[in-house]
Amino acid sequence: MKNMPRITQEIKLMLDPSLPMPETDPNAPLEHFGAKDVEDLSWKSLLDACLVVPSVGVVRLLVLPTKQGKLLSPRKIMMATRDRMEEKGNNRKLHGNDHDDGKSLHDYISIEELRACTTCNACVEECPVSINPLSIIMEMRRHLILDESKSPEEWNLMFGNAETNGAVWKMPAENRANWTTEL
Repeated sequence: MKNMPRITQEIKLMLDPSLPMPETDPNAPLEHFGAKDVEDLSWKSLLDACLVVPSVGVVRLLVLPTKQGKLLSPRKIMMATRDRMEEKGNNRKLHGNDHDDGKSLHDYISIEELRACTTCNACVEECPVSINPLSIIMEMRRHLILDESKSPEEWNLMFGNAETNGAVWKMPAENRANWTTEL
């Protein structure tokens, strides 16, 4: 997962308030994070979506939902991305480049599917042609969390702890080693 320069800058400022504040343009458009639709994805992700092998038996891991019954199929994520690209292309041919059909990639891939991914990277490691559905999942999660503020309450608690304490634990950094002396 690539770092986002704007977020990295914010973290550096949080950790070292003595750093100079960057100049910002108040008239600049708001920055968006992650991928809402196919044009927000990298060219590699779009190419991967075009390369998805339609055969069901190629790699079982890419085809079947997880054994835990979660709504996750990396192959379905890639095929949904390809379907959305085709739809966007057809709409541009019929209505012009500026046509907005009111849909996004989130109409094709549900929030439950995105959250079901444990980011274990097995789908990427097992794919014989190096298709990477994880990059699409992570970019779509970024959009949901950073642009739309849609994340589970458990994640919000973790994010809040990381913001206030610098780690996911709900305790200040100076108290984290106290357990070693409590015996």
